Amino acid sequence: MSNLSGIREHMEVIGADGVHVGIVDRVEGGRIKLTKAEAPGGSHEGHHHYVPGILVAAVEGDKVRLSADAANAELFEEEEDGKTRH
Repeated sequence: MSNLSGIREHMEVIGADGVHVGIVDRVEGGRIKLTKAEAPGGSHEGHHHYVPGILVAAVEGDKVRLSADAANAELFEEEEDGKTRH
């Protein structure tokens, strides 16, 4: 797992392909907690999703880059209880 200590609130999370995945709310238990909906109807509307820390490839400026492209990273997103959302 990448070092998660450099990840801060409001950083953008992007896939290896540069596509937006979400915005960091905070790091919790080795996972990145994404903010709730960024816009009405968003895939995170109404609740938080989590990205496993193992997917973090790098922290670059104000962005967290994942080792998976955005579409694949979303397959690994978890709900608060740790269950994958798909």
